[in-house]
Amino acid sequence: MNFGLKDKVAVVTGSTAGIGFASAVGLAREGAHVVINGRQAERVESAIARLKDLVPDAVVSGVAADLGGAQGVDALIGQAPDADILVNNLGIFEPKPFEEISDEEWLRFFEVNVLSGIRLSRYYLPRMKAQNWGRIIFVSSESAVNIPTEMIHYGMTKTAQLAVARGMAETTTGTGVTVNCVLPGPTASEGVETFVGQLAREKGLSTEAMEKEFFERARPSSILKRFIEPEEVANMIVYVSSQVSVATNGAALRVEGGLLRSIL
Repeated sequence: MNFGLKDKVAVVTGSTAGIGFASAVGLAREGAHVVINGRQAERVESAIARLKDLVPDAVVSGVAADLGGAQGVDALIGQAPDADILVNNLGIFEPKPFEEISDEEWLRFFEVNVLSGIRLSRYYLPRMKAQNWGRIIFVSSESAVNIPTEMIHYGMTKTAQLAVARGMAETTTGTGVTVNCVLPGPTASEGVETFVGQLAREKGLSTEAMEKEFFERARPSSILKRFIEPEEVANMIVYVSSQVSVATNGAALRVEGGLLRSIL
């Protein structure tokens, strides 16, 4: 199938590792010109080199900018003023009891996970409408629906992304622009692997045993019963970025291993 992404410009935030990097690779393989983003120049440069190893003919550039604030967003826009595809993948998480989450942390999570995508979309969306083609994807989470008690502030931001994306999609009526959310389940990203490895060491378990325990106790409704690979989520992101996904708009697309039991 021809996804029609050749020479499309794709900005992928938080793309030096995990789902973001896998999405950048997938888009590059389809011929898109990819803009990698991360906070540190060294990690951005490393990600570009790794992507070119995987996709030798890739057209890829990078912007080192902290999108957790307006200044960083402006810096990215300044270096990538045009985009056909925006993947709002940037996100932070941290397990913490509700009673210990400060006002400052609530605000930080909202600004990084939600406002970064709002600020970028506010810039790129009108330009996409003007050219009558564009794709905006928010990488949300199954935690948007199944709020995790161990990090309620994270779940709140993921639910907010669903509302923002659906509202934005309503503004694209009659155009060739779409706005969607992708909802991954527990994924073997860099942060999750570090977290699970730490738990395994604390409990004296192997990482394999810790993964099994996690799905037995913390996510028992999972059908997949393992961490999802970043590439498996990226496959959905590449599809919804493509020409052939035009009839998918305002949707929340699940890639969560059957963890959510609700049909709709």
